[in-house]
Amino acid sequence: MSGLTPKLPLAYGSENGTYLLIKSYKELVKQNFKNLIMTSPGERMMDPQFGVGIRNFLFENDSPSLYADINSAIVEQSEKYMPFISIVDVRFLSEEQFIEMYSNSLIIQIEYLIGPLAEVDNLSITVPGN
Repeated sequence: MSGLTPKLPLAYGSENGTYLLIKSYKELVKQNFKNLIMTSPGERMMDPQFGVGIRNFLFENDSPSLYADINSAIVEQSEKYMPFISIVDVRFLSEEQFIEMYSNSLIIQIEYLIGPLAEVDNLSITVPGN
């Protein structure tokens, strides 16, 4: 199998052609899930509801309701656009937990189950505020 799709961000690789390729479904699901979380609603053509828009939450007041809103957006978007995954856990890291964190940054760790593959995977996203 040569590959399923190019890895993002695009990077040159001579093994299978011009670009590095994703070669497993687990890696493909992870890339698509990350794109879903990072895309802001309205950013994707022809589907203005697509995306969590994690950057939109970046400068909101730090509160439990903010984390509940983010968690809710992640679950709702994954159920709509990636119904084959189930969110197991969403964790938010604070400055005390992650000492190298930039001010106003948001660090999210998501554990999810890929149903058809019967595999659990983790996605860690750091959205820098600076």
